[in-house]
Amino acid sequence: MSSLTVVWLLTMIVPLGLGLWAQRKVKRTFEQYSQVPVRNGMTGAQAAAAVVRSSGLEGVEIREVEGRLTDHYDPRNRTLNLSPDVGEASTVAALGVAAHEAGHAIQDARNYLPMRVRQTFVPVASIGSSFAIPIIFIGLILGATGLTNVGLALFTAIVLFQLVTLPVEFDASRRALVALGDGRLLEADELAGAKQVLSAAAWTYVAAFVAALSQLIYFFLASRR
Repeated sequence: MSSLTVVWLLTMIVPLGLGLWAQRKVKRTFEQYSQVPVRNGMTGAQAAAAVVRSSGLEGVEIREVEGRLTDHYDPRNRTLNLSPDVGEASTVAALGVAAHEAGHAIQDARNYLPMRVRQTFVPVASIGSSFAIPIIFIGLILGATGLTNVGLALFTAIVLFQLVTLPVEFDASRRALVALGDGRLLEADELAGAKQVLSAAAWTYVAAFVAALSQLIYFFLASRR
């Protein structure tokens, strides 16, 4: 077995396993706390609105979006988009996720630096996700070092995007838990459940970064052989 094969096993199989574990963990934890109703009967959309309101934000629109766990905040039009499982549900999981997305709205309003940095990477990371790997493979096949380096540069942008995503997501969860607790939207035991939901979700971002970084390392080493 060649050294490059060993590197491939380490940089591909291990991150894949971590990713599958993270996805299973977030699904299992979300489903668990989706069965735990909140005592105040508040829905996720109502909780998000309460967090936004208590933070003094104006002009943030809360919308319903199709799908499951498709919740996201869009800084381009300042919309907080919640799936039915979150926006319409009165569960610990729903309030945790909704408050997390509201945390992104707060970051946007407060000009949170990592969020601004991440936004600068969006265009090139989007291009990289579509073209980086094909360019790298073509460069390797043709022995075109310059073309391979272009692909590696694009893939590096993806890695940097995943890296800066980590503090953005961790901070949004921190803001969410503080808002849920300070606003008395959740009781102490409910807050602990929401923390578990958000902690599980955080692992998906860690897994995405590890996978991207591992792929970059493999492609870099392959290009230098």
